Amino acid sequence: MSILTHMISTQLFRHSLLAFAALTLTANAQRLPANAQPYHYSLALTPDLHAATFTGSETIDLTLAQPSTTITLNAAEIKFLSVTAARLKDNSADPMTTQPATVSLDATSEQATFTFAQPLPAGPVHLAISYTGILNDKLRGFYLSKTKTRNYAVTQFESTDARRAFPSFDEPALKATFDISLVVDTADTVISNTNIIVDKPGPIAGKHTITFARTPRMSTYLVAFLVGDFKCTEGSSDGVPIRGCATPDKVELTRFAVKSAEYILHYYDNYFGIKYPMPKLDMIALPDFEAGAMENFGCITYRETDLLADSKTASINAQKRVASVVAHEMAHQWFGDMVTMQWWDNLWLNEGFATWMEDKPVAKWHPEWNIPLDTAQGLDTTLNYDAGKTTRTIRAKADTPAEINEEFDGIAYGKAGAVLGMVENYLGEETFRQGVHNYLAAHLYGNATAEDFWNAQTANSHKPVDAIMSSFVTQPGVPLLTFSDRTPAGAPVQQQRFFLAPATVGNTTTNQQWTVPVCIKTSAAPICRVLTPSDSVLHIPADASAPFFYANAAGKGYYRTAYTPTQLQAITANAETGLTPAERIGLLGDRWALIRSGQGSVGDILSLVLSLKADPNSAVIESGLQKAGTILSRVATKDDHDRMEAIFRREFAPVYAALGAPAASDSPNKQELRATLFQLLGGTKDPAILAQARQITNKIYSSGGQRDKNLDPSFQDAAISIAATNGDPALYEMILNGSKTISNPEQQTQALFTLASFEDPALVQRTLDYTVSGAVRNQDSWILLSILLQNPETRTQAWDYIRNNWEKVHAQFTTSSGVRIVAAVGSFCTVPQRDQVVSFFATHPVDASERTLKQSIDNINACIDLHAAQQPNLQHWLNTQK
Repeated sequence: MSILTHMISTQLFRHSLLAFAALTLTANAQRLPANAQPYHYSLALTPDLHAATFTGSETIDLTLAQPSTTITLNAAEIKFLSVTAARLKDNSADPMTTQPATVSLDATSEQATFTFAQPLPAGPVHLAISYTGILNDKLRGFYLSKTKTRNYAVTQFESTDARRAFPSFDEPALKATFDISLVVDTADTVISNTNIIVDKPGPIAGKHTITFARTPRMSTYLVAFLVGDFKCTEGSSDGVPIRGCATPDKVELTRFAVKSAEYILHYYDNYFGIKYPMPKLDMIALPDFEAGAMENFGCITYRETDLLADSKTASINAQKRVASVVAHEMAHQWFGDMVTMQWWDNLWLNEGFATWMEDKPVAKWHPEWNIPLDTAQGLDTTLNYDAGKTTRTIRAKADTPAEINEEFDGIAYGKAGAVLGMVENYLGEETFRQGVHNYLAAHLYGNATAEDFWNAQTANSHKPVDAIMSSFVTQPGVPLLTFSDRTPAGAPVQQQRFFLAPATVGNTTTNQQWTVPVCIKTSAAPICRVLTPSDSVLHIPADASAPFFYANAAGKGYYRTAYTPTQLQAITANAETGLTPAERIGLLGDRWALIRSGQGSVGDILSLVLSLKADPNSAVIESGLQKAGTILSRVATKDDHDRMEAIFRREFAPVYAALGAPAASDSPNKQELRATLFQLLGGTKDPAILAQARQITNKIYSSGGQRDKNLDPSFQDAAISIAATNGDPALYEMILNGSKTISNPEQQTQALFTLASFEDPALVQRTLDYTVSGAVRNQDSWILLSILLQNPETRTQAWDYIRNNWEKVHAQFTTSSGVRIVAAVGSFCTVPQRDQVVSFFATHPVDASERTLKQSIDNINACIDLHAAQQPNLQHWLNTQK
C-alpha cells in the first residue's frame, strides 16, 4: 500500500477485531417463560470426532414457580431421544412421580417445549434428557476444529449457542451449577471449567470417561469443554495452577502467555480485593476460533495468534496483543463470570469493564511498552466511531440473537471502557477501585445492572457518578465542548452532540446534554469540575494558573473540545513541552475530528502533524500519520498524492536517519518509531527503503520464514509490508508458501494476511481466488477480503469480485464474517460505489448487519463530503509548502 494507507488499514483491522471479538450469530429467538428457574445441570457427552456427531445425557434440576404441564427451554440442532420429569424429593428424583414428555420444537425461536400429561407441581423438578447433536463447522456451539493431522471438538457458546450442545435455559440470569463428564478416545484429554476429579477407562473399549468438579453458579454461555490431544505448559500465581495449552506442535509457544497470566492474576487479586474464584486457570489456543478469545469460567479459549508467541522473535506489538488479550479475558473472570450482566442490553458491564481493565496490569508489568498511549489512541478511534450519524446507546435493546450479536461492537467495548476510564480519572484511582470492589462483593455469583454499578460508585465516592454515567450510558453519541476565552468566573462553554460528518453538523434535531467531568490542566495538579446540562460556565478557581487553557488533562475525557483561535494557538505552541504524549494524541484527534466535521482545513492538521515530527513517542507520530493517511486516501487526487508523499519524505527522512541503524539496546519505543518511519518512507517509494525492505523480506522467506535474531521484529514486519505492496510474482510465491508451511502462528498468519498487500491486479486476483477456495480457514478469510476492500488500490477489483462471486464468498462466512465485510465497504468513497453497496446488500442481505450497513453508508457519504469540501484546501496547503 502507498504512504500511510497501511496504517489506516491496520487500525481499522484492529478495531474491527476488537469490536467483533465475541460475535456469534444465531436465528431469531425470544425470551423464555419465567416459570422455571434451573439451579443444577449434570452433563454427560460422548463426541465422535470422525462422524462429527455427539450423544448427550443430561439432567436439569429446576424450580417451578407455579404448577405447569409444560417446560420450555432453548435447543438448536438437537435431536431429542427421550425426556422425563419427576418431582425432586430429598435431592433425588421420586420415581413414583416420573412421567414422559412429548417434545415440540420451534426452530425459529430455538426453543423446545416439553408437555406432560399431568401438571408438574410447583417446587423442585428433575428433568432427564437423552439427545444427539452435530459437531458443526460454523465455529459456534460444540464444533469441529481441524489441523492437518486430526480433528478437535471444542466449544464457543457466547452469546446464545450453549443450546447447540445441550438443551438449556440459555439466558445469562438463569445461573446454575454444572457437573460435566465426557467419554473420549483413550489418547485424548478433555479440558473444562474446573479440575478433573475422576479419569477412568470405559465404558466402551478404546474410551475413557473424564469427570470434572462441580462448577460454581454460572451462566450457560460460560460453560466449556474441549476434546483433543492438547499439551500444556504450567505455572502458578497466588496458589492457583495456571496452564497454557495448545496442539502438541505449538505448546512451547504458550510460555509467554503463562508468564503474563501469573503477573495478571496476582495483580487482579490485589486490585479487586476478591481472590480468583476457580480451582485452576487454563488458557487454550484453538486452531479454528472465530473470536479473539472467550472468557469461559476457568477455561479461557483463544485464537492461536492471541495466545501463542515466541518472546524471542515476536514483535513488541505481538507481545502487547497477547498480554492485553490475556488481561482482558482474565478480567472477565470477575466482570462477566463471577458477576454477570442481568441481560445482554447491559453487555457493557462485561466488555466495557474488561476493556478498561486490560491495560492496567500490562502497563505496570511492562512500563516500557507505553500502554497508556495505546489507550489514548484507542479512545480517539472510539470517539470517531461513536460520532457517526448511526450509533447506539451503551445500553440498548437486545432481545433476539441477531440484536444481541450487534451489541458486540465498538460501543460495548471501546466507549464503555473509555467512559469508565473518564470516571476513574475524575474520582481518583483508589476511590474508583473501592467502588469496584463494593460492586463485585455485593453481587458475587449473581447478576447485576448498570444502576447497580453506578449506585455503588456514587455511595462510595459521594460524588454524582450516577448522573455522569447515566448520561453517557443512556444517550448515544459524543459531546462537543466549545469554549470561549476565560473570564474571572471561569471558562464559558457550550455543549452539543458532535457529528463527524459535515452533512450532519447543524442539521440534527438532537438537543442532547451530558453531565461531564472536565479536568483542566494547571501548573500544579489538574482540577476536575462536573459540567451539568444547565451550566454555561466551567468554574475554575481564580488561583488556578496555567500557561495555556487545556480542558482535557490526562486525555481521559469522553468528549471533543473546540477552542478559540487564541486558546488553540497557545496550546499548539506549547504542545511539545506543555502537554503529555497522551494529551498530544488527544489534541491531534480533536483537531482532525473538527476538520472532518467541517470546522477547519486539512492544512491545519497536516501542519500540526509536521510540527510534531520530532516527537520522541512512536504513538504520537503514528497517530499523526494516521490522520495524514486518511487525507491521502480520502481527499487527495493522484497529483495531490504524489506531492504529499514528496513533502512527507522530505520532512521525515531526516528524523528516520537520526534514529540510526537498529541496535539490540533500542527501547521498545525506539523500535516502534523506527518501524513506523520505515513504513512511511517505504510508502513514499524511497528507492533505498524499497531495496532494503525487499532484501530483508527475501532473506526471511527464503529461509522458511525464520526471522533475523539481530534485527528487531517490528522493523522486519514493516519491511515485509513494504516489499509486498511493491511485490512481484516471485515474492508472492515465497510468501504464499510461507503461509502454508510456517509453524509459528503469528508468522504464518502474517504471511497469509500479507498476500492481501500485493497490489498487482494479477496477484490480487490470485489472492481473491485463494481466499474463497476453501484452503483458507474461514476464521481468516474475512480478514483478507477486508484488507483488499479497505485499500484504495485494490478496492474496486475486490468489490467487483465479491459481487460477481457472492456464492463462493458467502460459503466462506462463519457466523459473523458477513457483517465484517459489510463494515469493510464503509471505506468506499464514491457515489457509484455507495449506490452499488445499497443495491447489492438490498438483494443480498447479511444477517445481523442492519446497523452496520447504515454505518457503512454513512461513512461513504461522509467521505464523499470530506473529499468535496477539503480537496481544494489540500491543494492550497500543498502550494504553500516549499
